[in-house]
Amino acid sequence: MVSAPSPQPGPAALKVPANPLMRALARCAVWLLALLSDETRLTMARALGLWVYRIGIRRRVTLENLQNAYPELPLPERERIARGAYANMATAVVEALVSDHIPDAELDERLTLENWDRVETAFAQGKGVLVATAHFGNWELLGELLSRKGYPLHAVVRPLRGALNAHVMENRLKSGMKLIAPRGAISQTLKSLHAGAAVAFLMDQGLSSKSALFVPFFGRPAATTPALSIAALRSGAPVLVVMAAREGRRLRVSVEGPFFPERTGDRDRDLQTHTARVTAAIEAVIRRNPEQWLWLHRRWKYTPPLG
Repeated sequence: MVSAPSPQPGPAALKVPANPLMRALARCAVWLLALLSDETRLTMARALGLWVYRIGIRRRVTLENLQNAYPELPLPERERIARGAYANMATAVVEALVSDHIPDAELDERLTLENWDRVETAFAQGKGVLVATAHFGNWELLGELLSRKGYPLHAVVRPLRGALNAHVMENRLKSGMKLIAPRGAISQTLKSLHAGAAVAFLMDQGLSSKSALFVPFFGRPAATTPALSIAALRSGAPVLVVMAAREGRRLRVSVEGPFFPERTGDRDRDLQTHTARVTAAIEAVIRRNPEQWLWLHRRWKYTPPLG
């Protein structure tokens, strides 16, 4: 067994704007949630998610995404997946809010790890590790897992406004995670890798930048960040796809890879190929449990440029 490396200094924490009164109210709400049993919290979260689905918030977007991704499925089956996605989203949010109240022993008891030796082997190479993941299962507890196990984890995240988002960010930092802003992410990622850290990218977010790569995702071109693949080319760090699927109260963490980019001399083609391979690996995991992915997101909002 390879022991986790010692934590290294990381990037400065991102700040999330939030009204002080709303922050206080959010802390009270989280305190009340933490008093409830885990079973009660999960029941409430699923009920909240299903209520949001019924009143129609982003339901049209969700069902359109599912129709495009699974045209062969009948409407009732796509609706079932959609309801599951709302319930999973609400559950993930509630768990993220109270994650600092989950003892390490309880978190370990809830986890099933697949191919975890690949994480240890990747760290043993001494080049840091690039982690590709998605808004799937419980992505927040996945970050907690790596941090609590002593792996220095830095994550490229978009800061969101609001008191509850601020609390989630605080919990990330409490777990030992360092946060990297999207602007200048490649430079900071390379520094973090040089320090021996893992750097996580959520690869399922639409990117409006001209630098986005369009790669297949559920049969449609999706604007995807090239930052992870650029960092892999420059650093030689191994790339792992790590996802946490929900199984009742438990989480099954799967590790795929490593995925190393080709070096054919055609940089653009190598980046395109590598980003597509990593995205395909993420899609394969989602297809096993489609109700656990965030179909509410406008993943295909941007279209490839003409010409």
